[in-house]
Amino acid sequence: MIEVLFQHIQEKVLLSDLDKEAIKAFFISKKLRKRQYLLQEGDVCKHLTFIAKGLLRTYNVDDKGDEHMSVFGWEGWWLSDFNSFLSGEPAVFNIDAIEDSELLLISRENYEALTLAVPIMDRYFRILYQNSIVTKERRLMSSITHSAEEKYVKLAESNPKMIERVPQNLIASYLGIAPETLSRIKKNLALRK
Repeated sequence: MIEVLFQHIQEKVLLSDLDKEAIKAFFISKKLRKRQYLLQEGDVCKHLTFIAKGLLRTYNVDDKGDEHMSVFGWEGWWLSDFNSFLSGEPAVFNIDAIEDSELLLISRENYEALTLAVPIMDRYFRILYQNSIVTKERRLMSSITHSAEEKYVKLAESNPKMIERVPQNLIASYLGIAPETLSRIKKNLALRK
């Protein structure tokens, strides 16, 4: 599992062999079965999670019991309720597995210690946070400026892996549309081809 993490890190920054040896000590591994929770709303998020294998989702549930998808993550992605992780406040998100998954977890204390012990990791995480902010800004703009069909087309073009792996009802929730609307959109797109 750790090799997947090293590969991901080295896409952003260069690691030495000494860096790799040091990094190993800060993570614990965890396996989740399909539908098993990593985090439940109301609990404190105690780890940043790197996905070495599998597919997870981050979502919240409204007062009516409807789920609202926030993020999907697969191999090479990091997930957490970041506010809860940093502040120690109760999480507002649930995180569970859509597929059987293999994870690497790092606690807040180990995260802080890692960035001090291996300074290049501070740069690595900064790059991730910058990319995350840009992605969230684009998603927000898309949600308020594009039609349901445009949102789906843009998602399918920019993230075909998500379309292939994530169930249609969860994609509909992620886009903020009803599953029936997504079915109509896909049918209309297929007819135009």
